[in-house]
Amino acid sequence: MQKRTKKTKKWLLLTCLTAISGLLGIKLLATPPSPLTHPVKKSTAANENASGATPDAHKLPDIGAFKPILNDLGKRFSQHSLDPLIIISASEQKLYLIENKRVSAGYVISTAEAGLGSRSGSNKTPLGVHRVAQKFGDKAAPGTIFKARQNTGRIAEILTQPGARSKADNVTTRILWLSGMEPGVNKGGKVDSHARYIYIHGTDEEGRLGKPASHGCIRMSNRNVIELFDKVPPGTLVDIIE
Repeated sequence: MQKRTKKTKKWLLLTCLTAISGLLGIKLLATPPSPLTHPVKKSTAANENASGATPDAHKLPDIGAFKPILNDLGKRFSQHSLDPLIIISASEQKLYLIENKRVSAGYVISTAEAGLGSRSGSNKTPLGVHRVAQKFGDKAAPGTIFKARQNTGRIAEILTQPGARSKADNVTTRILWLSGMEPGVNKGGKVDSHARYIYIHGTDEEGRLGKPASHGCIRMSNRNVIELFDKVPPGTLVDIIE
């Protein structure tokens, strides 16, 4: 009887331990992984929308994608350097900078809300080959408002909320004034881009970048227009494509 009692106690103890182990196993499996060993990557979408920048993680197109454009420019504008070169894609709402035979940067932009066109008074963005005729705003503080290319000394409030609109069509931070290179397309008469004051410039409506929003110019974030301004000299070719 005593031996049976000892065996019974051992059996009960083993049963309890097994049950406890099972419960602990279930609890351990139900416990979520530690955030230290399983970090969650934060989305950069908000930052992209606010700044207009193309995050470094975004893959830039290979130079081969622009080969037809480069070949065409090389034939028609052989007297002009293609390094650096700016290509603006209205369909993508992107500006690409080509340097040293590679696509070195890509920026989110805004072309005209009214669409594409060269006619004076149309408020549309002209297509075709241009050049950077003049640059304005060197060393100006980010957000500086320009009127007729003159520094007003005023700083705009930069609106980064998606779709947020300013009370004015402000030109901010830097200006690259474009001049058309194709007579009848964007040069001369009523289709002259320079006479229409077509710029690449900063905007206080950064939350609208990525969609057509301008009155004809090419808008960039203030940070990005400073970067572009410092990289391209006057005379740089700018090809605006559909």
